[in-house]
Amino acid sequence: MAALARALSCQAGVTQWTAGCWGLLQSPAVPGPWRWVLCSAFQRHKAGTFQLSKFCGGLIQANGAITQQNRSFYNTSKHLSAKDSLLSSEEKVGAFTRIIEALGFTGPLKYSRWKLKVAALRMYACCVEKTDFEEFFSRCQMPDTLNSWFLVAQLHVWMCLVRLKQEGRTGKYMCRYIVHCMWEDMEQRGKVMGINSTVLKEDLKRMAENFYAALFGYDEGILCDDRVLASALWRNLLNRNCEDPRHLELLVEYVRKQVQHLDALSGEDLLLTGEVSWRPLVESNARSILKPLSPVYNDEGL
Repeated sequence: MAALARALSCQAGVTQWTAGCWGLLQSPAVPGPWRWVLCSAFQRHKAGTFQLSKFCGGLIQANGAITQQNRSFYNTSKHLSAKDSLLSSEEKVGAFTRIIEALGFTGPLKYSRWKLKVAALRMYACCVEKTDFEEFFSRCQMPDTLNSWFLVAQLHVWMCLVRLKQEGRTGKYMCRYIVHCMWEDMEQRGKVMGINSTVLKEDLKRMAENFYAALFGYDEGILCDDRVLASALWRNLLNRNCEDPRHLELLVEYVRKQVQHLDALSGEDLLLTGEVSWRPLVESNARSILKPLSPVYNDEGL
């Protein structure tokens, strides 16, 4: 490939291109599909210098793109914090399971679906019952409304979804049921508050649009630096209303330490129990991560 690149830079003739293509055909480093395409181009070298150089130039660019992509993936794998490998998220499934899921059904999972639904419901309950909403409202100067409650709850639901997606198909199944539980809960809370059914339906539709938009923003923020995450929190959680930048700094620090805290939890315990704990919004040493206690799973009666 290096010889072919040098020939391209020198604008060599057809003879040198032919020699370069023949050398690539003899090299074991060229993948099978490229070898077949290169052989076809070699047989059609009478098309002229321009066509041959155009093809080989594209081959060099494609090879560089593949090399760069592999190098980027390798560098990314160095920074994985939750898992040492990607085997859980790249779970291998059979052809029958792929056909079932392509038709919209759920294939066989690691654990019983009933147990996973119970664990997902318990995890959502941890998001809304173990979170100190009053502290968020007071420290971040958020109005005490149903919409503000939903914005704080969806932030914690998103962090749970990020953690569960690392557990392969079983974790993704729990993600879908957690989101289902969230909308069921929001509808019931709206009815309890006496909101008109038509108004509630429109509010839920608007919240759903904001929720899925917030997922993209939070995902981008957690993968990038603190400025991107602060921008996502400012748009989605604070509704573009923040006069004190220290509030954003506090929220960024909270999300970072909370995601790290969830990464320390055992994936099997999460799938079986759904128990998660939340670190306080403000604490003396936010950088200290203590390994949480493993929950006790009791499947009696399930």
